Amino acid sequence: MKGLFYSLVAATVLVAPVQAQSPGGTLAKIKETGEIRLGHRDVSVPFSYLDDNQKPIGFAMDLCTRIVDAVKVELKLPSIQTKLQPIQLSTQIPLIQNGTIDIVCGPATNTLERQKVVAFSDTIFVSSIRAVVRKDAPIKAFEDLNEKPVSLTTGSTSIALLASRAQEKKFQTKNVLSADHAASFLALTTGRSEAFVMDDILLASLIANSAKPDDWRIIDDSLRTEPYGLIIRKDDPEFKELVDRTLVAMMQGKEFGELYAKWFMTPIPPKNVNLKFPMTAPLKDAVTNPNDKGV
Repeated sequence: MKGLFYSLVAATVLVAPVQAQSPGGTLAKIKETGEIRLGHRDVSVPFSYLDDNQKPIGFAMDLCTRIVDAVKVELKLPSIQTKLQPIQLSTQIPLIQNGTIDIVCGPATNTLERQKVVAFSDTIFVSSIRAVVRKDAPIKAFEDLNEKPVSLTTGSTSIALLASRAQEKKFQTKNVLSADHAASFLALTTGRSEAFVMDDILLASLIANSAKPDDWRIIDDSLRTEPYGLIIRKDDPEFKELVDRTLVAMMQGKEFGELYAKWFMTPIPPKNVNLKFPMTAPLKDAVTNPNDKGV
């Protein structure tokens, strides 16, 4: 009996490492199907948007490309078919949950509420929720939007944040909801609203790519600072570890900084506009001390 016991223990020790090495969750799905599905945005410059050839490009797309390369190494697969799926703010989480996509390659705020249903990678960007208005508009703070029509993108965190500030400061806005950021900005430029509330970097990119960039300004007042992460499925520690390990390696080396400079500090397609948006102090801290903390 004692010999049998030690034989069973030895067998368990031998089997355990094999089990630990077997991919589960998203990695198992990718190995079985031979493909990885990336969710991309159409107009979220410079994170995820379409170029002149309708090809998804951007900072987040480049990060996802590095992650796909890491998956190939992890699974020892020389090639993986990459499937691209267009998404919007309102569909990105449901499409992750139902397995249509494996990772969201775009700007997504890491919130504690969203963490209840999905997981986030380590922070890849830190934004501030502000508003773009006409340069000559007498709007300096969100309270100045009382009784005014305000553009908001469906599914964005800006909606609840603006509502919270309005309740706190006792003012009301007339919300104009649109499916994506381009439509929200169009509502502003065509006079259907007097402000568009969204992440400052996305506002900066919309202004830079507009017909008359000098007609617009971003107010200094901020509703909240928000960390961005790549969205992945919840309760999938193996895939999250691979994603975070890939990002941290890029941050500790030169690649993350080089990609940031490429998309935020140099001319980018399709109009060769330079956003001139250097790394902020909160982002530098997130790169030095990688984490997936939400707000």
